[in-house]
Amino acid sequence: MKDFFATVETRQSVRAYQPRPLAPEQLEKILQAAQRAPSAGNLQAYEIVVVKDPPTIRALAALCYNQMFIAQAPVVLVFCADPARSAAKYGAKGETLYSIQDATIAAAYAELAVAALGLATCWVGAFDEAELARRLKLRPGLRPVALFPIGWPAEQPARTPRRPRAEVVHEFEP
Repeated sequence: MKDFFATVETRQSVRAYQPRPLAPEQLEKILQAAQRAPSAGNLQAYEIVVVKDPPTIRALAALCYNQMFIAQAPVVLVFCADPARSAAKYGAKGETLYSIQDATIAAAYAELAVAALGLATCWVGAFDEAELARRLKLRPGLRPVALFPIGWPAEQPARTPRRPRAEVVHEFEP
């Protein structure tokens, strides 16, 4: 296990995976981390679909506009927002914003857990939402927001640059 700040520093998007399975304990730790994420009103207005079936993973890769690197991963997690769950308490804002935030915070926690375990993933947000929902037989109303292929890295991509902090961080002065 890596230190939190080392995990954040070394995390990067990986698009090549070894043909090696994940241990069930590793997947369990990732899912536990996702479930510990904060959520609006503690509603946890999201669901996570775990996909291990290679033909289904290949179909998902095609639905992600042919990002076929996804098909190399032994496991794919699909994070789905549950707008109705959040709307029941927060109305339109829950439906259109809080449920999306809940799903993406859970995904971010999972992404850091993946990195902490020495595994790799890539946040995939480009996909045919309706077809992905149909293929995964999602219950009506669930909205896929992120897809994570997870596996052992088969590449060490170059570090991607970040914008200078002065462009990103601004201190409020009254």
